[in-house]
Amino acid sequence: MTHVAEIVTFTLTDGTSPEEYVKLSQASEAFVRSAPGFVHRQLSQGEDGRWTDYVIWTDLKAAQDAAAQLPQQECAAGMMAAINPESIQMRHENVLWKMTA
Repeated sequence: MTHVAEIVTFTLTDGTSPEEYVKLSQASEAFVRSAPGFVHRQLSQGEDGRWTDYVIWTDLKAAQDAAAQLPQQECAAGMMAAINPESIQMRHENVLWKMTA
């Protein structure tokens, strides 16, 4: 089975600390975890300040459905207010190989 990676990169708005954003992101856990097709998620921040929210879904439709439903979730407003909207880049890729520990 081929999974789909949803890769979203962005920067935070001025004044939002990494700790604040992690908490805001954690508030979305119940929604993401319960979304049909969810497999795995991780959030990282590079030394350049860019963030990557990396979510694995069973298929593209599951990723697109969750993305369409996210704005209606209670957690979404805080997360979106903390992200610089001009910095957002989202893409979907087919996972061709996976290695685990």
